[in-house]
Amino acid sequence: MADIARITEIVEPEAKALGFDLVRVRYFKGGEIGDEEHTLQIMAERPETGQLVIEDCAALSHRISDRIDALEEAGEVLIEEAYRLEVSSPGIDRPLTRRKDFAAWTGHEARIELSELLGERKRFRGDLKGFDEAADTISIEDDGETYQVPFALVANAKLVLTDRLIAASRPLDTSGADEILEEQED
Repeated sequence: MADIARITEIVEPEAKALGFDLVRVRYFKGGEIGDEEHTLQIMAERPETGQLVIEDCAALSHRISDRIDALEEAGEVLIEEAYRLEVSSPGIDRPLTRRKDFAAWTGHEARIELSELLGERKRFRGDLKGFDEAADTISIEDDGETYQVPFALVANAKLVLTDRLIAASRPLDTSGADEILEEQED
């Protein structure tokens, strides 16, 4: 299995060199039924827009591939088996992986799954109410009750796609939109 912490150490400076923030590094097998291929998934964003355009993804993919190839030539094998490298923007219903994500998306609906029980619960779905840096906890309102969830227990979290989220999301990059050609029917 791949050492995600080591891969993150390698990927993060490559993302930073291009002006991107690293959102998530994940390594998994499959994705579709019967798919045996492994995937190294890298999510990053431009801090000013919260997105990556296709050219950004390609540039980051090339940097990461070159860096991993150089390390392998020097004798450090990061991933033993064959894998697919996937570089993408986090998207609108993005994963929440960093403390600043929970603070930035306060007021929006999220799903949070914990690595262990908190009281008698492991899953929460509701509006994010804030992030307390001092206590290192996420405040989430679920079914009318507000819970303080320790950041250290978060196994998986993401925004829920809602009309409110769509309305609040930053506009997508529209470069090239003025180059759209319309065809007329004869």
